[in-house]
Amino acid sequence: MDRLITTLIGVVVAIGGSAIIFIGANWLFDLAPRKWRWFTAGLGGAGSLALFLILWGNRVIHTQPLLWTLVATVVGLAVGWTLGSLAHPQGRLLVGAAGGALLGLLVGLNMRDVILVVARGNNQVEIPTPIPSLSYAEMFTWLGVGLAVGVAFWLLRGRRTPLLQGLLFWGSVGWLLGTFGFPDLGTASRNNAILASTVFGAIFGAFLGSRPLADAKAQEDLQDASKKYIFLTPALFFIAASLVIPTIRTAWLSFLGPRGRENVGWENYTSIFTDANIINLSNWRGIFTSNLFYAALIFVGIGILAAWWLARDREGDTFDFSPSTIGPIAIGIFLFACAVFTVLRGTIINNIWWVFTVTIIATVLGLAIAVLADRSSAESIAKSLIFMPMAISFVGAGIIWRFMYIARPPQRDQTGVLNAIWAWLGRLSNSSSGTMSAVIVLGVVLAALLYLAYRGWRADERTVTAGSLVTALPILWLIYRFIGPGIGGFEVIEASGQVVADPIQFTSESPFNNLWLMVVLIWIQTGFTMVIFSAAIKAVPAELLEASRVDGATESQTFWRITIPQIAPTIGVVVTTLIVTVMKVFDIVRVMTAGNFDTNVIANEMYDKAFTEFDFGAGSALAVVLFLAVLPIMFYNIRRMQKAAV
Repeated sequence: MDRLITTLIGVVVAIGGSAIIFIGANWLFDLAPRKWRWFTAGLGGAGSLALFLILWGNRVIHTQPLLWTLVATVVGLAVGWTLGSLAHPQGRLLVGAAGGALLGLLVGLNMRDVILVVARGNNQVEIPTPIPSLSYAEMFTWLGVGLAVGVAFWLLRGRRTPLLQGLLFWGSVGWLLGTFGFPDLGTASRNNAILASTVFGAIFGAFLGSRPLADAKAQEDLQDASKKYIFLTPALFFIAASLVIPTIRTAWLSFLGPRGRENVGWENYTSIFTDANIINLSNWRGIFTSNLFYAALIFVGIGILAAWWLARDREGDTFDFSPSTIGPIAIGIFLFACAVFTVLRGTIINNIWWVFTVTIIATVLGLAIAVLADRSSAESIAKSLIFMPMAISFVGAGIIWRFMYIARPPQRDQTGVLNAIWAWLGRLSNSSSGTMSAVIVLGVVLAALLYLAYRGWRADERTVTAGSLVTALPILWLIYRFIGPGIGGFEVIEASGQVVADPIQFTSESPFNNLWLMVVLIWIQTGFTMVIFSAAIKAVPAELLEASRVDGATESQTFWRITIPQIAPTIGVVVTTLIVTVMKVFDIVRVMTAGNFDTNVIANEMYDKAFTEFDFGAGSALAVVLFLAVLPIMFYNIRRMQKAAV
């Protein structure tokens, strides 16, 4: 109840504070054409108040923060009032510089000079002082860079704006970088804080004072233009506070050491690509000796042979790559990918494996279910059941599937659903009556498939024949397993001859435990892809489908040659969305294995580095790598949407 009350209070305060700020901003800018002095005074006071509240919230001001925040607000009001009434250029420049220097002096005098010790879980973290260790060479170098940038912008703009304004603005930016940006923080020298903040305040205040007193037209224009900024500023502020600034800060931390103090250059990035736990390509030759590789060759060969056989009587066609022949080839490609990803190991390889497997399977399953569900009388029920996992969080889904994958000791009953079924198959294959029943059922299925292949042969429907024969292969394998070595999870104790369960360690047997974790995300995302594809398929013009049927096209030809090209943009959206989602996967891995048993991914590795080992530099570098990996996909999506809007 206490937490609920605290949450409700937070919501009320947030909404009320936002409303007050929004109404206050509108009221303040409405003063511009009528009472310019009051407007500039309010602007100066609000700016000073916001600055000191930010410093207070970030523990920069340590002693009597409320008092000095009030003093700074009064100084801002006075400087704003003066600049709103003073027209003399030199006087405005002097007032702005003096007011900014005074505010900077207040910051420097009250900047925290003690090290804070903060408890984080069972660990204590020291937060250094924000006072910089100044280097005069570095300080004046960056000031010179800022002044040079100001001159460059002045020239690029055709010298239309006063040079002094550009020099003061970019000079303040350069000074800020040379004092608080690049130097290490943590020195206890109060003089450094006073020098850095006072000079910055003086330069930036002089920039504000260098602007001429606004005339009546400028005041009216400001009031009109303020409306769009008032509406946009909160959104831009939250985007900056929650996305832009953290991204820049993370990129900066990635070049620092474990505690974010010393500059280590590219060392964190170098360690990522040289750490065998993150990327290990040393055993690449094992790809071509893997059983998965041989199985992939067999399936691809079957698909190519079937495609050649189907097209052998057609003029001009060497291969017929229809769904029945593409299926084995697709399985072969998938098995080859598994052969690659099970031999090449590491966190980054795992991420690529996730992207490949989840994206392809979720897309294919979603498309197949959308097509089949649209033809079903119980379409709504089927789609609701399949979409339902989307309502479950990744954490909740991970917990559910942990129960599905539970493996108990062999002598005990298996409570995990999958291991219970696996153990039951083991008992069935060790029972003569069970084996006979299974073989009979499988034999009936095999006979039906062979009969279907025969009917396809007689009707010259070679696609049906090839598809039936390919489907019959796993049935033959199951019959062989039941008759021969057996199937399912069982183990025979030699001393007593007792048959006990041999459960699969779904989450701990590397490397295929990664596939079992991927099943969870596929289970969730298939509903998403199904809904999107179903809407896209329903939007395909009925005239095109009807025209293809009139021309004699089969349902398969209509789907592959009419429907698929029509929904190709939707497929692109789904695939890119899935790639971005899968690249960032974290919750499922964290809940199910915590990255153990060779299942780590980039997001979980980043979390471990930053918040378990407190190596903020390495964690930030991993975050930047993940961001750069996702960025091209986001850029492609944005460009595609821009082209579609034209």
